[in-house]
Amino acid sequence: MIKETASMWQAYKKGFKAYLQLEKSLSDHSVEAYLHDVEKLTTYLSATGRLLTPQQVTLKHLEQFVRWISELGMTPGSQARIISGLKSFFKYCLMEHIIAVDSSCLLESPKLKRTLPDILSFDEIENIIGQLDLSKPEGGRNKAILETLYSCGLRVSELVNLRISCLYLDVGFIKVIGKGDKERLVPIGSDAIKFINIYRNDIRVHIAVKPGNDDILFLNRRGSKLSRVMIFLIIKEMTRLAGITKTISPHTFRHSFATHLVEGGADLRAVQEMLGHESITTTEIYTHLDREFLRNTLHQFHPAFK
Repeated sequence: MIKETASMWQAYKKGFKAYLQLEKSLSDHSVEAYLHDVEKLTTYLSATGRLLTPQQVTLKHLEQFVRWISELGMTPGSQARIISGLKSFFKYCLMEHIIAVDSSCLLESPKLKRTLPDILSFDEIENIIGQLDLSKPEGGRNKAILETLYSCGLRVSELVNLRISCLYLDVGFIKVIGKGDKERLVPIGSDAIKFINIYRNDIRVHIAVKPGNDDILFLNRRGSKLSRVMIFLIIKEMTRLAGITKTISPHTFRHSFATHLVEGGADLRAVQEMLGHESITTTEIYTHLDREFLRNTLHQFHPAFK
């Protein structure tokens, strides 16, 4: 009976994987994460001595599972992500008529403290970019990379996958392929355009491009696409040279891009569109940042707050 139930779960997970890949268009990394979430649940059910089928799993079982992963020491953030994965699985099972009732829909996620990300001022960004050695080919490439990262508010994955065929620099736009292969057009600043053109015309043309990388904009010296880790290392080194002690990553440039827009009075829907957020709720974090900026401004300049 246990073997039959285990093979049943394997079949359901296989179908769930196809659903995530084909219908949700998720990346391989995201798909694996969702499947691991389901695997954790089946591991727990097996540990309790009875591997239930999805039809037999109740809200009580799921709540006991959440208590189990909490006792294992998982953070509230990790718990919330696993719960999200399980809800997606049971939603799929309901759609496929594998279950008649979705027990996970009433499962509550732990309350998460919403932390505001570190951001950089415009002067700090200028300072970081100013540390680049433009006498070296890598310096010219990295200048184009950082200008593009800040000018367009890209995710690091969007940056390393940016294609030459997606550049419309004559009209000041680039086409970005974001999460779930969703495309969006993003305006690009004049400095970023200038240094992309310098990189393409004076640096990239001298690189022996490896097959399959012809359309990738930013390449390493061996002619292959840059890794995400490489972008992290570039920014870490430039931040160190600039003497900035904040915790900085490529995503900090994205946060700074959005924060500077909101501080300047940009419409939140426009910021949402440029960032490629599916929900306006995700973008609303920048209104919190904006309020913090206003509060700090009052404390600094208003006599009543001093």
